[in-house]
Amino acid sequence: MPPFLITLFLLHSCFLRANGHLREGMTLLKTEFALRLYQSVATCRNETNFVISPAGVSLPLEILQFGAEGSTGQQLADALGYTVHDQRVKDFLHAVYATLPTSSQGAEMELACSLFVQVGTPLSPCFVEQVSWWANSSLEPADLSEPNSTAIQTSEGASRQTAGEGPSEGPGGWPWEQVSAAFAQLVLVSTMSFQGTWQKRFSSTDTQILPFTCAHGLVLQVPMMHQMAEVNYGQFQDTAGHQVGVLELPYLGSAVSLFLVLPRDKDTPVSHIEPHLTASTIHLWTTCLRRARMDVFLPRFRIQNQFNLKSILNSWGVTDLFDPLKANLKGISGQHGFYVSEAIHKAKIEVLEEGTKASGATALLLLKRSRIPIFKADRPFIYFLREPNTGIKVFFDRIQIIYGSFVHYPL
Repeated sequence: MPPFLITLFLLHSCFLRANGHLREGMTLLKTEFALRLYQSVATCRNETNFVISPAGVSLPLEILQFGAEGSTGQQLADALGYTVHDQRVKDFLHAVYATLPTSSQGAEMELACSLFVQVGTPLSPCFVEQVSWWANSSLEPADLSEPNSTAIQTSEGASRQTAGEGPSEGPGGWPWEQVSAAFAQLVLVSTMSFQGTWQKRFSSTDTQILPFTCAHGLVLQVPMMHQMAEVNYGQFQDTAGHQVGVLELPYLGSAVSLFLVLPRDKDTPVSHIEPHLTASTIHLWTTCLRRARMDVFLPRFRIQNQFNLKSILNSWGVTDLFDPLKANLKGISGQHGFYVSEAIHKAKIEVLEEGTKASGATALLLLKRSRIPIFKADRPFIYFLREPNTGIKVFFDRIQIIYGSFVHYPL
């Protein structure tokens, strides 16, 4: 049985000046979106490794809401759980996104979105204004019949530099390279990147090849990092009574922390805990940890993949967006005719002795209607990344050999 690793990127931001009820409500909605996305991908990718970025998926859907009308807009709102046409939600999210990019001594995080527009395509001034104002987003003219145009390559290079990657790294090519762009009018590309250095680094000399017991009992030999450190730790149970241990590993400057959730009973699979994860449960666990000195064993791993976002959104009832006859994106240009042809998501994460590096990208291709194309993680565990001062949860994954993190959004 192949190793099973799931990584779920979750952006969790907190805007302190916002109304408490709005903030809590948006945190819940963002978390629910991330969990729903995670569960949908897990169902499609059973027994395979994957990593996703809910923040990188929700951002382009928010931007599309500015141009969507009628049932198309309603379906997007139902999928996200909120609408940016609600002024309070719009102002709140804009304030949250304004806190990004985040950069500190030991961690860098950036969320951005670029809208590449076919040269000569008319756009509504209102749509242009809203996109330019939204979440580090930008409008870029490009010849989309040439996906390797200068504008797209420039954006790609900037995203990779932000993630601390070289020219040949990143999530492995970019989403629009997988689809035909010959008749594209707009391409939305969102990126979410994070790079952090452990507050107390694992020494490579302490890394050993040790057994990791996979979900179905297969034992693999994996590189296992080790350190003895003062950590925050707690023992809890989920709503079904499953016992778990929760460990926090901070990054340099305490800007972001990695939380690991490990079933205490070796016979309890992670899949029994996942259905009972809720925003309130995660909040309880992370706020009730106590200081302890522990031996920490954590697998070293790296994973990247892509998946078809279109099929997932279709299963959620977002169908008009992809239908050339039903899509109503009139708010983009003041004219009918745009629809989304493809939606592809790519992401990558790496956890090693020095720290964690991750990135994600989502591309939505819009076409004209005329074209239809001791804490010892030696068994499956869950982890997520959270920014403690603002509440931002950056990743949330699962490792079944190397099951990574589930990142959650407090906004």
